[in-house]
Amino acid sequence: MRLLEYLRRAVDDGASDLFLVAGGPISYKLEGRIRPMEPEKAAPADTEALITELYALAGRSMDHYRETGDDDFAFARADLARFRVNAYRQRGSLAAVVRVVAFRVPDWQKLGIPEGVMDLAELRSGMVLVTGTAGSGKSTTQACLIDRINHSRSAHIVTLEDPIEYLHRDDKSLISQREIAIDTADCLSALRACLRQAPDVILLGEMRDYETVKTALTAAETGHLVITTLHTQGAVSAIDRVIDAFPPVQQSQAREQLAAVLKCVVCQQLLPGTGGGMVPAFEILRVNQAVRNMIRERKNYQIDHVIQTSSAEGMIGMDQYLHRLYRDGGITAETAAQYAGDPAALRRRIAAA
Repeated sequence: MRLLEYLRRAVDDGASDLFLVAGGPISYKLEGRIRPMEPEKAAPADTEALITELYALAGRSMDHYRETGDDDFAFARADLARFRVNAYRQRGSLAAVVRVVAFRVPDWQKLGIPEGVMDLAELRSGMVLVTGTAGSGKSTTQACLIDRINHSRSAHIVTLEDPIEYLHRDDKSLISQREIAIDTADCLSALRACLRQAPDVILLGEMRDYETVKTALTAAETGHLVITTLHTQGAVSAIDRVIDAFPPVQQSQAREQLAAVLKCVVCQQLLPGTGGGMVPAFEILRVNQAVRNMIRERKNYQIDHVIQTSSAEGMIGMDQYLHRLYRDGGITAETAAQYAGDPAALRRRIAAA
């Protein structure tokens, strides 16, 4: 089967990812599970041919990939979809994972994103953290927020992405989408330059190092809305990650900065639903004065209690959200417990209902 046939089948079947890895069959991820597309195992020569074809479709040189062993890029086929590619080496052979991305930003209601998350688009300044593991839907949630802003108010939105996934078309806002390593050298220099481009909203694909975190906090301090991601699970872990990015002698000041600018932390997971497909689950921390004080005073361990007892302020814990999904028939009890922070407590709550 040629590469285009694999891509087409992945799109038609609704797969999220296509795996081109030697030693096993060419596979795709469907409803959260990896499934073979062919019975035969792929040889190194097979994956090399497919990945060479992948680069040809994207119109991209393989030089960087062959020199470093890693590469990230995106491309589109007008008759199929957009694709985000991570190419790498494994056991001496070429390999790649291809993420399928829809041309249009999906409908947030059909995705199951809560209104309480979408309301964050109304913010005019500060920082919003969207966190979760790889493949949890962070980029899609970010894209939905940008889409909401674009269709609701006049703003200059600058996105810094590696690579660009969803393409936005200007509506009420002007959107500048910059791809790292193509439109700019690196994330940090792009973020610094962005502050001179009169942005109202900055979407930062991910905060990966101290300098980027520091600059993002400064951007949020100076009247911009910064929407960014971290690979963490849980609101408290996200706050700890931001603080830990700073050297110990600067962490006290970092706490003050973060407490002042952080507006919300949205943590998410994707779970297999009872009706097929994947269902998102969310933890939402709205930063109020009590949470600001906890961040400043190194009492992050108290934040989980605030989340669990502040539903009137739009907050909800992950295990609370999982229980709600189970109660509404969206997921099974087994799935709820599997993804819970405290499986035993959640099982007891389900049994008592």
